[in-house]
Amino acid sequence: MGGLAGAALTYAALSLNASAEPGPAPAPASIPTPAAPKQGAARFGSPDDYRAAIAEIRTLLLDDVTTDESDREAHAANEWFYGPQQAPCAVVFPHSTADVQAIVRICAKYRVPIIPYGAGTGLEGHFSAPFGGVCVNLGRHMDKIVAVHPMDGDVVVQAGIGYETLNKALADAGHALFFPLDPGPNASVAGMLSTGCSGPNALRYGSARAEWFINVTAVLADGTVVKTRQRAKKSSTGPDMTKLFIGAEGTLGIVTEATLRLTPKLPTRVAVISFPSVAHAVQAVVDVVNQGVNVQCAELLDSLFVQAANHLGIVPNPLPEKDTIFFKLQGTDAMMVESERLIREIAERNESIEMRMAHDDKESDALWAARKGALYAALAHSGYETPMLYGNDACVPLSALPQFVADCQKEMKDRGIYGPIVAHLGDGTVHSTVIFNSHDELPAMHELISGFVKKAIALDGTCTGEHGVGQTKKKYLPSELGDGTCRMLRTIKDTLDPLGIMNPGKLYPDEPDAPGQDANYAPPPPACCA
Repeated sequence: MGGLAGAALTYAALSLNASAEPGPAPAPASIPTPAAPKQGAARFGSPDDYRAAIAEIRTLLLDDVTTDESDREAHAANEWFYGPQQAPCAVVFPHSTADVQAIVRICAKYRVPIIPYGAGTGLEGHFSAPFGGVCVNLGRHMDKIVAVHPMDGDVVVQAGIGYETLNKALADAGHALFFPLDPGPNASVAGMLSTGCSGPNALRYGSARAEWFINVTAVLADGTVVKTRQRAKKSSTGPDMTKLFIGAEGTLGIVTEATLRLTPKLPTRVAVISFPSVAHAVQAVVDVVNQGVNVQCAELLDSLFVQAANHLGIVPNPLPEKDTIFFKLQGTDAMMVESERLIREIAERNESIEMRMAHDDKESDALWAARKGALYAALAHSGYETPMLYGNDACVPLSALPQFVADCQKEMKDRGIYGPIVAHLGDGTVHSTVIFNSHDELPAMHELISGFVKKAIALDGTCTGEHGVGQTKKKYLPSELGDGTCRMLRTIKDTLDPLGIMNPGKLYPDEPDAPGQDANYAPPPPACCA
């Protein structure tokens, strides 16, 4: 069955069943805090060390350890990632924080890399294993709701749960609350936190930050278990250590549990407005926000995306093939009437071409279908029999977004590349949906996306608005953050993970991508799974 015997207790979490566990057991005296390897020494263990670590973990987790090739390959990457796809030596499926603690202690003892894994939706190589090691899959068993506190507006969850699964469970239990961050289909809480996610709801609710993650429980590189705060919504007890793990991509520790802030789920209605240009559309969104219209989402689909939606027939009547904003207005029926009046005035002032307003859930779903199905519409509209997608997520200040979109559109048009654009106008994240049909084109796609990132940074933006850094974007951090900030990141990493075993090869610009780039990083043992 797996799991450490006696490691978990069962709690009643109000109207939802839940599982949780007591505080972590103290570290055994036989496993001291690891010291960093000496200069010139191999950072990771030998093939025998790798084998010994996996064997020791297997004695604890039994059938929840696999070295099957297909399982390992499935945890190397996903279909949307075109970087190096290196499989781990083993995949383990813990049930509890105590299980994760035991895994980490063993890996630290043998100097074996640890790769956290949530739902497998990451797009930047976050769970690739360039130095082999042990992949810790939180999604199979550690996906429970521990406790719901409706009066306090929060929920305690294990980190492997998907946000859509969480929200459905809350609704099914009759709670009028939800977790509003929405990066992509059922991303795990661990992944959302670790990448600092965003999504369409960013306009109303913002993105992944400490206001939504009240605290986390995490296992550090030496097996120490920390809980960053109590459950009170506000604390002035020094720097907020929860923030340390937001965006850290599993390089500082494995988040096993989190307390999430919830918010009331309010009625919404969809409005779709077509504009003559991206600049007109962005100005309309700024005006809508500044005039206090209660808006949950404002999503830009450029004219090519609208053309794709029309081609696939996913809206009842074709939309004007212009740059278009998809709004979700929020509030009571009376508020909707006033919001519609204001938004019509603003649209007309910004030379709108057409406005469609839904007046019930059915009409809203029909209009939102164009936004929800945009990606698949673009893949179908590309004309390729087996289209491939290269995702990207540069983010710029809203004032720079029209120029950035125009530059990206021109670059793709000049190169003959099909690439409709969608943007979250809540935070300025721009997804140029680059579609191609052959691996032979990958070098050109890499070059194209690199150009987009450099344009974004030049506009005071960032290489990543929501997907995270992973393996593919760390090279941009010195130009975006500066050497001082990069050194500070490295200092934190080296302090908390002196062996460098936590998700190596990710996030930090000075860390090698693969064996052979640094003498201290030995190649992964070829027979580590034997």
